[in-house]
Amino acid sequence: MSATFVVLTLVSMSVFGIFAVLPMDPAALTCGKACSPSVIEANRHRLGLDVPVHVQYGRFVKGLVAGREYGDGAAKIECPAPAFGYSFNRHECVTTLIKEAFPVTLSMALGAFVLWISVGVSLGILAARRKNQWQDRAATAFVLVGTSLPTFISGILILLFVALKFNLINPIELGRWVSPYEDPVGWFKTFIFPCITLALLYAANYTRFTRSNVIETSSEDYIRTARAKGLPEREILRKHTLRAALAPIVTMAGLDFAGLLGGAIITESIFNLPGLGRLSIRAVLNDYDLPTILATTILAATFVVVANLLVDILYAYIDPRVRVAS
Repeated sequence: MSATFVVLTLVSMSVFGIFAVLPMDPAALTCGKACSPSVIEANRHRLGLDVPVHVQYGRFVKGLVAGREYGDGAAKIECPAPAFGYSFNRHECVTTLIKEAFPVTLSMALGAFVLWISVGVSLGILAARRKNQWQDRAATAFVLVGTSLPTFISGILILLFVALKFNLINPIELGRWVSPYEDPVGWFKTFIFPCITLALLYAANYTRFTRSNVIETSSEDYIRTARAKGLPEREILRKHTLRAALAPIVTMAGLDFAGLLGGAIITESIFNLPGLGRLSIRAVLNDYDLPTILATTILAATFVVVANLLVDILYAYIDPRVRVAS
C-alpha cells in the first residue's frame, strides 16, 4: 500500500513537472486572440501560475483533499475537493468535467470487460478441451479475425453495417448518455455496440491466451497425478487446471480494464460518446486545455497503479503458491 502511494506521488509529480516546463503559456491560451498583457497576467494569477512550480504542485495536492479557490474578489472561483484545476476554455472545474464523462467511460468499460472475459475465457477453455477439433479451429478463426481488425475498423463496420443498416441505433440519439437506473433499455441500446467493438479485440487475445495456458497447465505433473487418482475431468478442470491457468489472466484483465477507464479514445470518438477519451482528445486538439489534460493523465495513471495493487491482492487468493512464497 505504501509503495502504491509512493508511485502515485511520483507519477503526479512527473506529470505536473512535464506540463510545467512546456514552452507554451497556459494563461495566454485562456483568452483567445484578443489577449492583452494585462489580461494574460490576470489569468495567470487566477490560475495560480504566478508562483514557483513547487508551490503550484503543493497547491495542487492540497486542492485534491481540501478543494481550491481560483482568483479573488467577485471573480473568485471555487472548486470542491478533489480539485484537479479549472478549465477556462470550458468555464468549469475540471472535476465537474470528469464527473460528467466518467460514468460514460465506466459503462462502456464494464460492458466490454464482461463481454471479453466471458467470451474470451469460455472460447479459450473450449478450444483447449477440443484441441484440433472443429471447435478449436473455429476459435482460431475468431482469434485471427479479432486480432486483425483494428478498433477503428471494427467500430466503423459495426456502426455502419450492423447498427445503422438495420436501424438498431437512431443516428440522432447516437452517443446520448442515459443512466442505466433511469432508462436501462436506452442505456443498453447506447452501449451494446461500443462494448462489442471494444470487446472484440480483447476477447480474441484472451481466447488465444486462455487456450495456451490451459493446454500448458494440463500437461503438468500434478494434473497427471490427479487423473491417475481417478478424479473426474470436470473436477480436475475446475479445481486444478483453471485455477492455475487463469491466474495470469487476472493480471491482464486488471490492467486492461484500468486502461479502458483511462478513456477508450477511438471507440468513444466513433460512437460519439462523451467519455474521458473524448474529453482528453478535445482538450489536446481543440482547446489545448492543460488543466484537463493534466487531470485525465493523472487519473489514467492512477487507475493503472490501483489496478496493479488490486491484482496483486487477488493473485494471492487465486494462486496459493504466491502466499507461500511471500
